[in-house]
Order: sequence, then structure tokens, then C-alpha cells
Amino acid sequence: MLPSIEQQLIRSGQEHLLHYWDELDSKSKAKLQEQLETIDFDLFRHLVEVMRNREETTAAPEISPCPFTSLDDPTADWDALKQAGEALIRQGKIGVLTVAGGQGTRLGWSGPKGTFPATPVTGKSLFQIIAEQILFASQKYGVKIPWYIMTSVENDQITRSFLLDNNCFGLDRTDIFIFPQGVVPAVDANGKMLLVEKDQIFMNPDGHGGVIAALKSSGALEEMASRGVEQLAYVQVDNPLVKVVDPTFLGLHCSDQSSGEVSSKCVLKSDPDERVGVFCNRGEATSIIEYSDMTSEQTHEMIDGKLAYCCGSIAAHLFSISFIENVANDLPWHVAHKAVQHVDVSTGDTSVSEEPNAYKFERFVFDLLPLASNSIVLQTKREEEFAPIKNAQGNDSAQTSMKLQRERAVTWLRACGVEVPEDAMVEISATTADSIEDLGKIELPTEILAGEIISI
Repeated sequence: MLPSIEQQLIRSGQEHLLHYWDELDSKSKAKLQEQLETIDFDLFRHLVEVMRNREETTAAPEISPCPFTSLDDPTADWDALKQAGEALIRQGKIGVLTVAGGQGTRLGWSGPKGTFPATPVTGKSLFQIIAEQILFASQKYGVKIPWYIMTSVENDQITRSFLLDNNCFGLDRTDIFIFPQGVVPAVDANGKMLLVEKDQIFMNPDGHGGVIAALKSSGALEEMASRGVEQLAYVQVDNPLVKVVDPTFLGLHCSDQSSGEVSSKCVLKSDPDERVGVFCNRGEATSIIEYSDMTSEQTHEMIDGKLAYCCGSIAAHLFSISFIENVANDLPWHVAHKAVQHVDVSTGDTSVSEEPNAYKFERFVFDLLPLASNSIVLQTKREEEFAPIKNAQGNDSAQTSMKLQRERAVTWLRACGVEVPEDAMVEISATTADSIEDLGKIELPTEILAGEIISI
């Protein structure tokens, strides 16, 4: 064991991690030492302090309804905003950032969530849907739009192989930058790291907010600077309807209505108890609060016959690169009390607890919002941009998402004069059109037959 590592362990009170050192073979010793060398002990000591100083309260958060801009606002010059956004895209100012560290376990899928087949006719993967939107926009605006993908330690290699095996779905592989999410140790109530094996420390992903630090540590921010990218369109991998490259949203984000640091999209909540993050104000700052952190009174509060807290987050944002660089280390850490299986060094047995016995640390990307001087929230249309796939069955499942995808396709086709019967199964490829306007520019059938299954 390197003396420098031993000194860090002693300084941090983690000598127990070497409890089994003498009985490990050379391979296991190398494995444990390599893992220890990756740990930022200064950060770890800070996390332990965060855990010890955490506030546990059931008091209702002090919030107020958040102002937002609606696409239905007749006073806004949406055409001008769209044109401004398109000009920025043509200048190569935008890149796409996708958080895709999750596995498809909750969906009954044995692989990265981004490989899950998500469209109603062709079964295109979630990755393919995003890739084809980027490809369409790149061709439409005559510019290369880079794609930055944050994976996890467990799905990084599989994700890389999946994209390469599918020829990156038409994108140039040099325009795709893949980097893994950071991990941090969990601790017990005494601030001790846990051994999941005698030669392995338990580590947990640092949350979707970890993407900000990972962009910096991976060299992605430097890569963006070399391309002249100034804005990032952030989307999670599990919403096949979200508009990945949206010139209107970009134009608003970079207008004088905003600081151009952070902008977000929301949809009107379908009901008060919908399980989505909610935009609100904390003091003067725009924030997102988890639905589980709101009281029932707040969730159901009405103003003028409408929900006071009506803006549900769809996890779609725009971030300026300069802003990310300035706040990369400023996101707060959150502590979650969870059950973790580990080796009890006092007995050598594997401890399996159904009760929470460990503290995990994570960051949330939406904690960027209150750091911005003026954060804009754009209310978009749910039927146009929100069909998440999060569950195997019920709400927000593949079944409900595919139904919503079909309904949007039918709406677009009918708006272009195509007769579509109620029982037809239709899909519009992301490489065909990204709006009704673009769909109307191509040759379409005059009608689709009853019961027909068709991809356009």
C-alpha cells in the first residue's frame, strides 16, 4: 500500500478499509489500492461534514409560485425568437448534453436505459431517437452539433459499444463525446466508508447534478471551447418526445428576457399529485422542488381556480458554458439515508439490512437554477414534448409513452391534410421532421388506411 494512501486513510479515520489487507492476494490488493487512489479524500471529508451537519426537518418549505412564459403568450414575438435561435444553431453555438447513466432495470430491460426500444412502430431505442434529432438538425442547419453523453461506471462500455455497433445512428463518431459519471463513497452513521467486499469499497453515483463536475473533469468543456460551443441543450435519455434542438427555446434563452445562464422547460401538471419536480420560487430565486418535499396543502393550493404550483419539470434545460464553468463546484450535496449491504469488519460477515444503514451523497442538476441571476421557465405543450418512460407498467411506462408518440404523429399528419383513422398505428421518424412545419414540406400520403401500421 502506498504510504500516501495510508496517510490519507489515517487522516480521514478510514483505517478499517485495510482490515483484510494481509489476507488479500496480490490481485485483490491491486484492486483495492487502485480504487483508493481514485478517491478525493478532501471531498470525502467535506461529505462527512455534510452528513453530520444535515438538517432533518418536516417543516413545509417556504416557497411561492414561479412565474413562467407560455408558448401561447400572444405578446411574444415567437417568430423572431425562433429566427434568433436558428442563427445561433447555424453558427455552431449549441451542443446537446444527455444524462444516460441509468440501467433499464425498472423497465425489465437488461441493459442501459438508452438502449431500450421506445417507438411504437419501429422500436427505435431512446439513444437513436436523440441521435436522429441531432442528425436532422445538423442537416437542416448545415452545421455539426456535438453530442455529449454522461454514462455510469456500469454502463459506460456497453453504451460505447452500442453506439459504435449501430454506426452512431448516422452521426460522425468524432462528434460524440462520452464520459462517465463520478462516484463517491457512502458512509455509515459514524462517517466510515463501507466495504462491499473485502477488496472493494461501496461507491454510489453522485447524482445527475454530477454531470456539471464531470463535464469539467472529463475535458468536455475544453472540447466544447475548441468547437465554439456556447450553449448546451440538456435532456435526460428517457423522454422520446422532447425537442432536443429547439430554436425557439434557444432564442428565448439568449434574449434580453433572460440572463442566458439557465433556462428550463415545464408542462402544466396533469393533476396535483403528478410525480414530477415542480418549479417554484424560494425567495427571489427560481428553483425546482421534488413533489415528495411538498406538503399536501402546497400541492393542492389553488389561485384563481388554477393550481398555484402548476409547472412540472420535464428535465429539459439550456445552460451556458461560461455559467457551468463558474459554478461547477458550487452545487450543494444532498444526503440520502439508504440500506446498503456491506462487510462488517468486526465479524467478517456480510451485513444485509432492510433498514437504512448508510448515507449516500448526490447532486441535483436543477440546483443550478437558483445560482443564475435570471432563470427563465418556458411552458411548453405536454402533448408535444412529454412522454417519459420510467416504469414497466402504468403511468410513465413504455405503453403510455408510445400512445402519446402515436397521438402526436396523428396530430401532425392531420394538420398536414392527411386522413388518419383512429385505429392506425403511425410513427414519424426524427429524421423526417421535427415539427408540423417541416412535415408539411415533404410528400405525404393523402390518407392512411384503417388498421395500417406505418412509419414515415
